[in-house]
Amino acid sequence: MSDIEKVKQLRKSTGAGFKDCNAALKESNGDLDKAAEILRVKGIAKASKKMDRSAKEGVIVTSGNEKKMSFLEVNCETDFVAKNEDFIEFVKELSILNNEHSSNLESLKNSKMKNNKTVDENLIALIAKIGEKITIGRSKTLSYETSRNFVYQHSIIKDNVSKLAVIVSIKTLEKNKKIDVFGKQLSMHIAASNPISINSNELDKEIINKEINLIEEELKNSGKPEEIVKKISLGKINKFKDENSLMTQDWVMDPKSKVKDIVNNLEISNFEINEFVRIKIGE
Repeated sequence: MSDIEKVKQLRKSTGAGFKDCNAALKESNGDLDKAAEILRVKGIAKASKKMDRSAKEGVIVTSGNEKKMSFLEVNCETDFVAKNEDFIEFVKELSILNNEHSSNLESLKNSKMKNNKTVDENLIALIAKIGEKITIGRSKTLSYETSRNFVYQHSIIKDNVSKLAVIVSIKTLEKNKKIDVFGKQLSMHIAASNPISINSNELDKEIINKEINLIEEELKNSGKPEEIVKKISLGKINKFKDENSLMTQDWVMDPKSKVKDIVNNLEISNFEINEFVRIKIGE
């Protein structure tokens, strides 16, 4: 086998660049296995040097079906890499594995990809090849019995790869156009309105207390009587709860109605919103 053929084979098997493959073959005296190991070690070294850098760009990938669906966030340093073909192919395969492993990241990182190498090994190779820090970020799987998942993705880069994703799980076994339309619209509503919880009584107490402190600070020097200040404060916190709870938000398709009104008008028995997740790069 000629030197150039060895370089081609090494590039194909490792994904490393021409210069790195050529240098590794010289160092290994033409031994392909030794050259691959040299590249692997150098790849780890390259990757480790980049891991103290900031990775705030990236993509959200969704995989699954209406019974079980997952999202996975994969971060990188620049938007340019987020659109790189090698990066996109990696995250798409990774997302399928993530759904299979139900968003157990430890299990995911040790699982084998199509090339029979682990996710961690492929991640290191990709960092070495692309030259940016790449990390696996947030992840979640929604899977409920007697329920259906609906998904919406915004700022799509390619197929199921985007900058923002919403998955919402709705408790119903019915399959009809009315539910299909509502499920899609609800996921779009969540993307636009960014609710914190489904109902106001489910809002995190820490979030409520933080908002109360901000309101009290705002009204502290208003000069109004204490009784009036209490009424204003109560009104503001109730408004905050309504605006940040899905069921009491104004429906984006018809702001004169609340989400709960749209749900009630569906007139479907045992209908319930189990859970939703909304994730956006940079938030």
